[in-house]
Amino acid sequence: MFRLLLGLVLLLYPLAVYLGIGALAPWKISLALLVVLVARFFLSPSDKQWGGVLIGFGVLYCVFAIWQNSELSLRLYPVGVNACFFLLFSLSLIFPPPIIERLARLQDPNLSAQGVSHTRKVTQVWCVFFIINGSIAAGTALWGSFFWWGLYNGLISYLLIGLLMGTEYLIRIRLQAREQ
Repeated sequence: MFRLLLGLVLLLYPLAVYLGIGALAPWKISLALLVVLVARFFLSPSDKQWGGVLIGFGVLYCVFAIWQNSELSLRLYPVGVNACFFLLFSLSLIFPPPIIERLARLQDPNLSAQGVSHTRKVTQVWCVFFIINGSIAAGTALWGSFFWWGLYNGLISYLLIGLLMGTEYLIRIRLQAREQ
């Protein structure tokens, strides 16, 4: 339960920054994020490999943001998260199996050749998504108002992630139905 709560806190980071920036110094918000990231790492024993990479990035980011103590450093976190996910997904294409195939095999260990091909394409789509999403996050951080940064990174990007996940799920269901 506590692990789930920490995950929710990480998802709500843009909202926390948006609401907290008027009351707290940026370094304090970064320190709070650092505590949540470290707690999440120690409470997620099954996710050490990929989670460790993401947590490692988060710790480095937090140290940077504490040192910078600026609003901009807080706003760059979603850019870094997208860059990390892009790196992880693209590396999984170079060093197979791709991340989406690994996830698909949790549901169906005997994934067909067509399923393997599909998961590779979906991993590529996610790579493109992370580039676009990270670019928009960078644009809102550098040139957008705090309101637009919070709206995009705290709501719109999550809706886009959900849309992409839902679309991929429906396509996968159709492909599975055709195979049977």
